[in-house]
Amino acid sequence: MRACDSVKRLFAPGCGLSLYKPHLAEKLHAALAAGVEPMALFSTCCRHVPPLAAGTQMVNVCPGCDRRYRENYRESTTVSAWELLAAGSFFPFPDYPGRRMSINDACPTRSETRVHEAVRELLRRMNITLVEPRLTRTTGACCGDSLWGNAPTPAVVAAMRKRASQMPAEEVVVYCVSCAKAMFLGGRQPRHLVDLLFGEETVPGTLGPDLWHRELDAYVARHTGDKIRPEFISDAGPNLKP
Repeated sequence: MRACDSVKRLFAPGCGLSLYKPHLAEKLHAALAAGVEPMALFSTCCRHVPPLAAGTQMVNVCPGCDRRYRENYRESTTVSAWELLAAGSFFPFPDYPGRRMSINDACPTRSETRVHEAVRELLRRMNITLVEPRLTRTTGACCGDSLWGNAPTPAVVAAMRKRASQMPAEEVVVYCVSCAKAMFLGGRQPRHLVDLLFGEETVPGTLGPDLWHRELDAYVARHTGDKIRPEFISDAGPNLKP
């Protein structure tokens, strides 16, 4: 699959994946650049105002990035990496011979059936037997992480345990790093989609909502405008949180 020459694409791995496993962010970037078209790395956090040229398409990995690029930056468009992988035939998918897994769809993409379909197509190509929870896709329930900052930490963890308990399988596919941490805290074994694609185990990393969000916020604050090719810079104004 080759992209339209008129579309300028930027690969935005998102802060979560860049903190969790930067080497997999690099491998995914390389795979998309080789299989779709060359695209620059964009590591300005989407919570700031990114300096995007009109017409740029952001290739996202993080569901939160998908929502912010979709809703906040009207002169650009966004597409998930999962959609590009599902639409092409260039990626060497590993085989998980019928392994039984559940899935937790991330809140920011709850309305986005295009993302749900693409993720499930990738699981099908990896020969994963998907056992959907009762609340899934557009009727999915939050993993609990979105409560952080609005409820006491014990209540956040309790919500994570509740959502994890609704999963019919021990292994749970996620495509959000915060969802992975929620499943760990809830007693399930998450399998991040990027880990599945590259044959790696999903590991806890920084656990505990307070510690994780402190680390994430520090990363967000540091990434306000680095690694952007000059031809993609426009006069987008100062870095402001939407």
